[in-house]
Amino acid sequence: MDKKPYIIRIEFTKRSWMKFISHLDLLRLFQRALRRSGLYVKLSEGFSPHPLIFFKGALKLGVESKSEFSSFVMKEDIQLDEFKKRLEGELPNGIETKDVKRFEIGSKNHGL
Repeated sequence: MDKKPYIIRIEFTKRSWMKFISHLDLLRLFQRALRRSGLYVKLSEGFSPHPLIFFKGALKLGVESKSEFSSFVMKEDIQLDEFKKRLEGELPNGIETKDVKRFEIGSKNHGL
């Protein structure tokens, strides 16, 4: 496996009862789903490291969305279909992954 970090950006939906979770809870939901699925996200440096997960924007509480974006800085190389399969296996009903793309760090199109 390649140890050079890169970015995986997903497009996902937030529907049904999931519209009632806050942005911070959504971040925690993805952190837990990644940890349970065994996907290795790069951690921040410093005293209190946390997974490098970024969202394009925050939805208001109670609002559904058909197209939200989140980016993950990955530590190890993984095929996109494998990433999607493992992540979807840990996400609750109401969060559906629509698209998964890979970007090299420093590329201008990754959306961070």
